[in-house]
Amino acid sequence: MNWDTIAGNWKQATGKLKEEWGDLTDDDLTRIAGKRDQLVGRIQERYGIAKDEAERQVKDWERRYH
Repeated sequence: MNWDTIAGNWKQATGKLKEEWGDLTDDDLTRIAGKRDQLVGRIQERYGIAKDEAERQVKDWERRYH
């Protein structure tokens, strides 16, 4: 799925994001506001993983999101 579509439906996407990354808070998701690079950074920070791993996880999630 195209990230523009996800960003456009951000409120609906936040529930799916919380299912995938439960450590993300509502405040995190509000601040991210559909910005993919901020989502990657917040996942990296919350889970203590490398940027490339966070990027891979987001890319995998994008493919599964519908």
